[in-house]
Amino acid sequence: MSSTVAVRARKGQWQDCRRASNYCHTPLMLENVAAVVLDGVHPFELGVLCEVFGLDRSDDGLPVHDFAVVSAEGRRLRTHAGFTVEVEHGPERLAEADLIAVPTGSDYTARDYPEPLLAALRDAVDRGARVLSVCTGAFVLGAAGLLDGRRCTTHWLHADALALRHPRARVDADVLYVDEGPVVTSAGTAAAIDACLHLVRQEHGPEVANKIARRMVVPPHRDGGQAQYIDRPLPRTRCDTVGEVLAWMERHLDREMTVEQLAGRAHMSPRTFARRFLQETGTTPYRWLLRQRVLLAQELLEATDETVDAIAGRAGFGNSAALRHHFLRTLGTTPNAYRRTFRGPVRAA
Repeated sequence: MSSTVAVRARKGQWQDCRRASNYCHTPLMLENVAAVVLDGVHPFELGVLCEVFGLDRSDDGLPVHDFAVVSAEGRRLRTHAGFTVEVEHGPERLAEADLIAVPTGSDYTARDYPEPLLAALRDAVDRGARVLSVCTGAFVLGAAGLLDGRRCTTHWLHADALALRHPRARVDADVLYVDEGPVVTSAGTAAAIDACLHLVRQEHGPEVANKIARRMVVPPHRDGGQAQYIDRPLPRTRCDTVGEVLAWMERHLDREMTVEQLAGRAHMSPRTFARRFLQETGTTPYRWLLRQRVLLAQELLEATDETVDAIAGRAGFGNSAALRHHFLRTLGTTPNAYRRTFRGPVRAA
């Protein structure tokens, strides 16, 4: 039997399996992959899909995917980098794909999308295929109704807009990617690599995913989520009554402090202080203090060679176990993993 006939036979088995249930998870699924692009597509994110699914790595004993780039808006498209691309395939190519991937592009957060594309995405999920979005490609999946009732993600800069435009979606801005059965969404840029390798690992096994990661010179799996990359210190507000207390708290993050002590500094009752604090900062004294301590720990992990125990003491956590606990809850990663990501190897203090 020729290799082409063998592939067709395996696809027939997969289609029989898909007809038997709504979603059949099997390694026979990920053979035919289509990346669908719109005008203004970002070349890097499209390139990630081409790199993971479009290269022939059979010399390493790795599976080869039937990969195609598909245009939903005519044969010639411009990229956001200013050059144009010629795309051979139209939307009809999506009907045979096991995975349809939608990379990000300019103005994807506010534009309308071709109805044939949205219908093809819905049909793909209905027949048991999977769909993947990269960054603002999630807005395309949302327009097709595929995010309703599902947990999903996008780049943290666009998470609020996605939640506003698709209120039935459960948007999580802190993760690198979300796998919700047939619908996979990923955050910005490099998170596309994480999501693609996740799909490869899921369908072909960890050995295949690890080999592809080595060829790409990227980690096969990254710790943590988007939270560690978000530059989001608590917003400064016009504080009429608690401003001086906030400044004192920032200077003494290593100290134990209670609402009663802080209220005394503001010459208020604890109840009045807590109410004013919430009105003027949008959060509670405990949460404000905790966030500032985590921010200080992040700065020290990036800029110094101090031990995690020493940083925990300077940031007011007391010990490394407490710092690790709050780091995991707030940023989705550990202090050591955060330091490796943003600082690289450092000498022992």
